[in-house]
Amino acid sequence: MKRKICFFTGTRAEYGIMSRLMRMVKNSQNIEIQIVATNMHLSPEFGLTYKEIESDGFTINKKVEMLLSSDSANGTLKSMGLAVIGFADALEDLKPDLAVILGDRYEMLAAAQSCLIYKIPVAHLYGGEITEGAYDDSIRHAITKLSCLHFTSTEEYRKRIIQMGESPERVFYVGSLGVDNIRTESTMSLAELERSLDFNLGGKFLLITFHPVTMEHSTAATQCDALLKSLEEVNADYQLLFTLPNSDTEGRVIASKVKEYVLAHPDRSLAVDSLGKTRYYTALKYASAVVGNSSSGLIEAPSFGMPTLNIGDRQKGRARGESVVDVAATYQDIKAGLQKVLSDDFRQIATVAKNPYEKENTLRNIYDVITNYPLDNIVKKHFYDI
Repeated sequence: MKRKICFFTGTRAEYGIMSRLMRMVKNSQNIEIQIVATNMHLSPEFGLTYKEIESDGFTINKKVEMLLSSDSANGTLKSMGLAVIGFADALEDLKPDLAVILGDRYEMLAAAQSCLIYKIPVAHLYGGEITEGAYDDSIRHAITKLSCLHFTSTEEYRKRIIQMGESPERVFYVGSLGVDNIRTESTMSLAELERSLDFNLGGKFLLITFHPVTMEHSTAATQCDALLKSLEEVNADYQLLFTLPNSDTEGRVIASKVKEYVLAHPDRSLAVDSLGKTRYYTALKYASAVVGNSSSGLIEAPSFGMPTLNIGDRQKGRARGESVVDVAATYQDIKAGLQKVLSDDFRQIATVAKNPYEKENTLRNIYDVITNYPLDNIVKKHFYDI
């Protein structure tokens, strides 16, 4: 019988990272692919990005509605509850042999919990990482303990998962899929990107993504104001391309402020719900710098020789290369950081900086494990003592 591998996806970003792996599984003669789409993919507010999955030729087996119109802690928790209910029905029907989960978002925690109760082994992409400023950090570690197979982007992260009691033979250092995708993904010309956005990016532009720091109390508005104020002082030659935040607690606060800024500066700035993988990589290729607190600034941007200004504590603890400048989330620090990453000297440093997330054969190594690793009794784990 064919092995049934079920991919869970809730956001544009994580689907973009997993899509080549999903394609490889779909094209396999001996594997049946299943897809469960949820959260932001099904929301008009976030661009109904499930359509991107379908336009790529995939069939979505189950759509699990869960996202409430609230970015409060209460709303997030209730969304998680709805997700568990929906995942229970999906798993009852699909009965996969293996589930694949990427990342550290709350809907993926709900998916991992659901798989545990159904005794479905989980292959988790990218545990062992540290992001002290977000509750994603604790969620990531929780998913690690709910999972049976583990894939890490650095050797340091592999060792950390083993330190958490996971058996070494089930923890694989494979490198970043996002970085691996860059080697094969075709990009657009700058003119094609501008036409698709109906916006003039000019010769210079910043790619900006700012998310709430979910382990802090009500800092989103203040920090976003500091960022937007500092952008006012950037040379007017630079255009501003914003990608809006995810469905995290206080995410709508930031989205609202960014949209107000764009309305006040329509000739200079544009905000989009989702660029999609091809347009996002194209923007990374041509931007002058990446600004904000997205993991992409640390993981994918260095492979384009791109300077990154990483703001605040959201990514605190995560590995980063020399192309990344870290600053506090204050107006003065962001302003000084922008001056540094846009300087000719730093751009030269970024051009040759090594990306700590690069490794050969990432895609093939993950595929070989999830399609061939023996699954009998794999959910019965022993704690590995160092």
